[in-house]
Amino acid sequence: MRLTGVSPESGRTGLAVHTTLANPSTRPGLRLPGRVTLHAGRDDVPVRRLRLGLVTQVEPDDPGAPRRLVQFHQVSIAGAFVVPAGRRRAVDFALPLPWETPVTIFGGVPLMSLRMGLRTEASVDVDLEQGPMVPIFVHPLPTQQHILAALDTLGFSLRQAGLAADRLPGVEQALPLHQRLGWWVAPLYAGPITELEVIFVANSAGLEVILWADRRLSLAGVTHQSISRFRVWHAGADRADWAAVVDGWLRHAINRHAAAAAHGHWSARISESAHVSRRPDQPVRPGYGLGGTAGGAGIGGGGGGGDGT
Repeated sequence: MRLTGVSPESGRTGLAVHTTLANPSTRPGLRLPGRVTLHAGRDDVPVRRLRLGLVTQVEPDDPGAPRRLVQFHQVSIAGAFVVPAGRRRAVDFALPLPWETPVTIFGGVPLMSLRMGLRTEASVDVDLEQGPMVPIFVHPLPTQQHILAALDTLGFSLRQAGLAADRLPGVEQALPLHQRLGWWVAPLYAGPITELEVIFVANSAGLEVILWADRRLSLAGVTHQSISRFRVWHAGADRADWAAVVDGWLRHAINRHAAAAAHGHWSARISESAHVSRRPDQPVRPGYGLGGTAGGAGIGGGGGGGDGT
């Protein structure tokens, strides 16, 4: 499939900008190939610089405010050149996508309202010509795909997907934004937590997975949050039992969450906890935490009284 963004001829510069992608489907860490074609009108058009940018919408700090458009990655693909009057000039490109590029497609289905586009900017003297954005579709890395599929297997249901325009404390990031995936908690894990957010921060070697567990008691105005971090490597990811791995992470995170909440004063609102479960490079064995493996006993029922956390 070929997708093309075409700008009308500019009345100021007489330049029309066309951007074509041979395949708009991609994933983080790959190169996105395409071509920008510039068409001059009656006069020669000197172009100082040609740039491409990845653009998406991020969530505002104020929940009542609308989403805002953010260009989070930009690459120059050509320096100064002239497009002769009545002629065309084509510039081929292979745009490298950052490893942290947010995922917009899972299982062939768009993730909620997430959209991403490629914007072309041609700098002409003091003017800036912008071609319309061409949509692109970012599929998960294989490692991300395994984890998302494991959450689905364990009974979690995706409830929201959004982008936040800030950096995570203590996490090495290349981009000024990060993606948050919110899940309805599976019945097996319900009780200790009521909400789960998953954040991926990828690089060429592996993936850092941040689990943000939340227990809300809405009638009492009480909340407690805890954070657990895990790291996996891209190499050998196809050989892992991901349902067991993710189950182990969840049990470990729930243990940390329950231990921290047990010491909280529930008459006051607890807004955040800075717990980090362990060093990111230390593996967690499957089934670690509250006992059993995926589907086993030990969470949300059976013997033992709960402490309300």
